[in-house]
Amino acid sequence: MTSTTRLGPPVADRIRGRLMLALIIICATQLMMVLDGTIVTVALPAIQRGLHLSTTDLVWVTTAYGLTYGGLLLIGGRAGDLFGRRRVFAFGLGVFTVASLVGGLAPDSTWLIVARAAQGIGSAAASPTALALIMSNFAAGRLRNKAMGAYAAMSSVGGALGQIAGGLFADLVGWRWIMFVNVPIGVAVLLLVPRALAEGQRAKGRLDAQGAAIVTAAMFMMVFGLTNASTYGWGDWIVAGPLLAACVMFAVFLLWEAKTPHAMLPLRIFTDRARAGTYALAFLIAASTFASFFFITLFFQNVQGYTPLRTGLSFLPIAGIVVVATQLSSRLVSRVQARYLLSGGVLVGAAGLAWLSRITADSSYLAVLAPLLLLWFGVGLGMVPMALMALAKVAPSESGIAAAVLNTGQQMGGAVGLAGLATLAVTVTRHDLAQQPGGGLSERAVAVATTHGYSHALLLGAGIAVLGFLVGVFVVGIGNKMKFGAGEDESAYESPGDGEARANRPATG
Repeated sequence: MTSTTRLGPPVADRIRGRLMLALIIICATQLMMVLDGTIVTVALPAIQRGLHLSTTDLVWVTTAYGLTYGGLLLIGGRAGDLFGRRRVFAFGLGVFTVASLVGGLAPDSTWLIVARAAQGIGSAAASPTALALIMSNFAAGRLRNKAMGAYAAMSSVGGALGQIAGGLFADLVGWRWIMFVNVPIGVAVLLLVPRALAEGQRAKGRLDAQGAAIVTAAMFMMVFGLTNASTYGWGDWIVAGPLLAACVMFAVFLLWEAKTPHAMLPLRIFTDRARAGTYALAFLIAASTFASFFFITLFFQNVQGYTPLRTGLSFLPIAGIVVVATQLSSRLVSRVQARYLLSGGVLVGAAGLAWLSRITADSSYLAVLAPLLLLWFGVGLGMVPMALMALAKVAPSESGIAAAVLNTGQQMGGAVGLAGLATLAVTVTRHDLAQQPGGGLSERAVAVATTHGYSHALLLGAGIAVLGFLVGVFVVGIGNKMKFGAGEDESAYESPGDGEARANRPATG
């Protein structure tokens, strides 16, 4: 393997040949992983009818994926550092592909729930290693920026495309194809992995089994408690108990990691203020914005009476605006300081959420779409610099766990935000309905109260996004003039003593 060489701008600006194939592999996999978190949502009624599921079973169809995915992300990232990112990436993709086939063939709820849990395991292994593989396969500068822009686009549009695909499959060919569609894509990508992806540098040491067990249990408890919060309320034992246990286990985990010589999560990755702030910002962005898909999906179907297919197609423009924003950001990040793009994107997203919070039961599609486009343009604008800054100055041998922390922050932020904002929406709706005169509630009254609840939740989301903007300015931004242009030295990405990693990177020409 030859070392990375500096190329002239005409060549260095183009991704082609093996690198193009590598990018297609990484992006296709990331799209499948993200899409699978939402594609099932729109098709839940069809799944319930097809397998005669109880409401509890239906909840577990979605919860099983979130539990294993969120619970195992850190292990997946660290395993990639220790055992080889390409190897762990292929393992995760293989598990995900087989689980998709099993889920599509599921004869009952048990099979389907187990398959969804296995899909989460595969995603937890493949997703953080996919981001780390960009760092080891693409030279720092415009090549890496373009690759990160494509990755960010897939990460962001996955939610919207999941809504679209879920509606299409549920209405046209049946819910089982939501699972089956992953199989040919997964098999094709697996066959190409050895030919296209370079391995990169591995970390020395062994897997921290004790730390892995503690943090996995903590993540499971956290996701489980948050998933039940909007249904049972924050004071119920099924919510408060797991959340309290998760906090205790996280504290124990940090104490263990501080003293063990083979830490699964080296705490030194948090010593860089900009990187630590970026992780916090990723959490806040997810907490404030990801719930918008949830509320607007319910608004379209329960208030406006859209079919699943029409609901899915309604999100198509959002996928387009995210692609535009991420590609614009990948070009600007080599010319503009990353802190401006990151903070500016969050502020634009906050404005979109504040505008969206003015939604009423009579709002037209265009009145909902316009603020959604502003919201997701802002999110897309910030995705590329956020990913680059989260992995900047990280030793190549630790890029997997650094990527896993970023993914975990987004996953936990989305779970916390959805739980909190959904609870607020339900509380406001119940209060409004309680004020109605006795003698029954009209369909119109329910629609108005429900939309009022969504409005309050989205306004709180805007407030969280403003908090993220402040973190971007005062934690990430102060004193941080980092740009990611072709003229930047690669030391911006590597810790001292890690120059040998260059020899493990593929040639770019």
